[in-house]
Amino acid sequence: MVNNWINFRRVVLFCGLFGLVVSMDMGSHMGHGDSDAETFPRPDIQKPVSRTVHWISTLLFLFFMPCISSCFAFAGEIRGSLLLQIISGIYSFLEITALNFHDNDGVENRTSKGTGVFIFLLSVSILITGFLNYIKSRNGTSYVADKLKILYTTQVFAGALAGYVKVCLAPIAMFGFCRNIETGQCIAHGIMGSSFILYGFIYSMVLTVPWIRRTKNPMYSQDWIDSWVMCIYGIINTFTEHRWGREPWFMHDYQHTAMGILWWAGGILGVFLSRNGKRTFIPSLIIMFTGWSMTQHHQTLEISTNVHYMFGLILTVGGALRIIEITILLKDKKHADEILSFQYLPPFCLVCAGCLFMSANKEQLELVLGLGAEHSAYIMVIISGAFLLYCWILFCLEFYLHLANKKSTGMLDKYDPISNEPADDDSEFEMRAIE
Repeated sequence: MVNNWINFRRVVLFCGLFGLVVSMDMGSHMGHGDSDAETFPRPDIQKPVSRTVHWISTLLFLFFMPCISSCFAFAGEIRGSLLLQIISGIYSFLEITALNFHDNDGVENRTSKGTGVFIFLLSVSILITGFLNYIKSRNGTSYVADKLKILYTTQVFAGALAGYVKVCLAPIAMFGFCRNIETGQCIAHGIMGSSFILYGFIYSMVLTVPWIRRTKNPMYSQDWIDSWVMCIYGIINTFTEHRWGREPWFMHDYQHTAMGILWWAGGILGVFLSRNGKRTFIPSLIIMFTGWSMTQHHQTLEISTNVHYMFGLILTVGGALRIIEITILLKDKKHADEILSFQYLPPFCLVCAGCLFMSANKEQLELVLGLGAEHSAYIMVIISGAFLLYCWILFCLEFYLHLANKKSTGMLDKYDPISNEPADDDSEFEMRAIE
């Protein structure tokens, strides 16, 4: 009882100090609306109903359906996965032949078109591998059958990721922006935003899947992996965002390079502190500092400054929540006996921050201003999308666990579905699904 009261006071104190800092910082950023809203003409949106139906169809057949197919594949249900892949493959063929995402000039950009062709070719490969896998699995388990299962599940998951890219590129293609000089900025926002969403997905998977969450005596912790990824990414970012000695330095060069230095320097410390499977707060602290830097990242457009500020604020909150989870709730343990509701918050903050950053590129915000909207309404719409995306992530993980329970075990799950305890042979992670 005393320990619970002490922990409660620690949480209240931490949240109070953090809220005070955020409120003081927010006060210095408060604006009086988006003053540059009058400078952009209202866009000419042609055929809005048919385009909306087309985009929703793409979302259904090229993203939702491959995600469910991935759940079936990882759980060893090849027949159900193949059926969905056949439907998705037929739609991907229609996508590149008759259902192009044209802009007002009747042109679909090469990136969107190329992604559609890639998805179709990948669908053909998935179907061939899937049918071979199904035939081999009917003859019993073998070395070839096991390798085909690994190849098939990898391809199906890649197909879901490619569908996600296609869904994100479709509005860009239809509205005709992110071209020429703005291409690099859009790519940067898309990659970094998607990275945070993927980060949130991985945290959700570690939290939800029992074998990953409850592994005995792991050689490394999640924080050790995070620290290595951040360190490597920081090194790459430090020497690629600016051509050292070849061009003059500008403000954005300093910002991006400094962030890279922060990531590899903090990553080295995180690797050292998290060795031998220990927990550490360093990756979460790096995320907090990254979020804070984004709140200070002033843009040409006021709406862009506001969206970047909200992105940084949510990212900072996500890092703080992760520190509370590791140090106060779990007390440096790798998992709790059951999933606590609080533990769903940090992954959501990462997904939400990723959605906001993806939606913060210059031309997309100019389109918002042209429609007569302002930053608060736009941010609420994006956060609503983050709620739906996070719900979809958790649904897919829970659906996979449901299928794995029925099949006794699955590719990501090696635990006894009756006792809900890890299996005895969990010292090694085998990428194998049992039919």
